[in-house]
Amino acid sequence: MIEIPSDLHKDLVPLAFLLGNWAGAGVHDFPGSEKCNFGQEVSFTHDGRDFLEYHSRTWVLDQDGNKVRPLETESGFWRIRPDRTVEVTMTRDDGVIEVWYGEMADKKPQIDLVTDTVARTADAQPYSGGKRLYGYVKSDLMWVGEKQTPEVPLRPYMSAQLKKVVTPEDVERWAKALPDDLPDDGIAFFK
Repeated sequence: MIEIPSDLHKDLVPLAFLLGNWAGAGVHDFPGSEKCNFGQEVSFTHDGRDFLEYHSRTWVLDQDGNKVRPLETESGFWRIRPDRTVEVTMTRDDGVIEVWYGEMADKKPQIDLVTDTVARTADAQPYSGGKRLYGYVKSDLMWVGEKQTPEVPLRPYMSAQLKKVVTPEDVERWAKALPDDLPDDGIAFFK
């Protein structure tokens, strides 16, 4: 269910499907790096201004699904223009800062992004750009990332399927929004 908060900046309505806290798992595979399964927590929040604030943490998982160690952390800001162009500024823990541009798909909650600018610190690993695809599919947030370095052409390196994290406050808000005239036995509701 996509919920549009009443205090969401009007320009951000097309990005409302991203809002909330998400958690799930995925696969990481890139030449020169460890191939692994990873866990991920993502949050997209807003404060009424014309951007979404983004935070993502990933960690390596062992074969039993337990956290082993941190993998990547990134944070940034997402904006959308009236022509549905999406702009993202992102800072990553490995010393990379990126500016991404892309667009919303027509009539569906999907965003394709491509790096426009990449800046790296002196100690950052070689990296020259990337692509990402985010989509809201059957109530899940799914994404795939591609990256390239001077030695490795653009190729997929991470993808994940994330579920919306439901808080007790969410359940309470939804319960208060139920109509007062629901059947008492719960079964009649489905007849």
